[in-house]
Amino acid sequence: MTEKTTAELENLRGLIDGVDSQLLSLLRKRLDLVAQVGTVKHAAGLPIYAPAREAAMLGKRRAEAEAMGVSPQLIEDILRRLMRESYMSEKDVGFKQVNPELGHVVIIGGQGQLGRLFAQMFALSGYEVRLLDKGDWDHADGLFAGAGLVLVTVPIAATCSLIRERLGHLPAHCILADLTSIKGAPLKAMLETHKGPVVGLHPMFGPDVGSLAKQVVVVCHGRAPDKYQWLMEQIGIWGARLVEADAGRHDKAMQLVQAMRHFSSFVYGLNLCREQADIDTLLEFSSPIYRLELAMVGRLFAQSGELYADIIFAQEESLTAISDFLDNYRDALELLKTGDRAGFIARFNEVSNWFGNYSQQFLTESRAMLQSVNDMRSV
Repeated sequence: MTEKTTAELENLRGLIDGVDSQLLSLLRKRLDLVAQVGTVKHAAGLPIYAPAREAAMLGKRRAEAEAMGVSPQLIEDILRRLMRESYMSEKDVGFKQVNPELGHVVIIGGQGQLGRLFAQMFALSGYEVRLLDKGDWDHADGLFAGAGLVLVTVPIAATCSLIRERLGHLPAHCILADLTSIKGAPLKAMLETHKGPVVGLHPMFGPDVGSLAKQVVVVCHGRAPDKYQWLMEQIGIWGARLVEADAGRHDKAMQLVQAMRHFSSFVYGLNLCREQADIDTLLEFSSPIYRLELAMVGRLFAQSGELYADIIFAQEESLTAISDFLDNYRDALELLKTGDRAGFIARFNEVSNWFGNYSQQFLTESRAMLQSVNDMRSV
């Protein structure tokens, strides 16, 4: 490299550094404005996530980027990352309290990760929160007295027995709710045990989320929905998207969404362990898609074995879904054993046709995720 080339590169890099500094200043300014937006939303009781506003803003910025010769996907990626940071910042401002007359909230299992998350969200909304765990039952009557909401978040295997044995004497006006990942049995137990308002909730996210913005909470109605409508509004203000579902339909879906998927990841990890696979080597030679897949399997084993055993063993019907998966695996393996390449392609096309337009949608969505994985890989 000549001295002239070196000098030109240094000059251009200096100019780039200057632009980067300007970008940092603009980012700081944007975050400050977002904080002001959060304050206004808090006062007005508006959700931190406004999907129509976000979609319109992204569409406008994409059009502007294209007109300037900038990749529309680039500006969308940048803005989406900024918005994730914004939602985190807005949460710190707090939220409007929808029902100031409620009384206090009791969270059973409040020392668990999910319990602590919901305790934080209620506290940020101005509610008095009291936690009840294993060693607190001697004081339970005092904790329940005057409670407006009792929220159960304990291991699945203990949920129904706890409800039936411990929660038969709550105040009549008190709302009884649970956060269990299956809904049929807990909802039935709550309705049989408590005569007041009852609702089943399933947060479709882990306790490590930084914000509830764009997260899904499934709602299975029990009794007197008008009495807990404020709770639905409060969760919406936190930014979550509510999906109403029949408990049976929800549990059937969970056999595939949770039990079969988690069991498959468990077996995948078990096989890697038994094969004594060298993870460093796998990562060295992995494509972004495999790295993402390996990360999702590894994520499972960074968490509680008791939790995933509860999820997988919670429904007897899950055994059928997992057994069907095993049967299909055996059938596909037979194609490989017999060298039936044409049969494999036929099955592949059968599934592709079943996915229909979702295939292209998922292809587009996965590209953005894979790019993020590739970026992390180069660090």
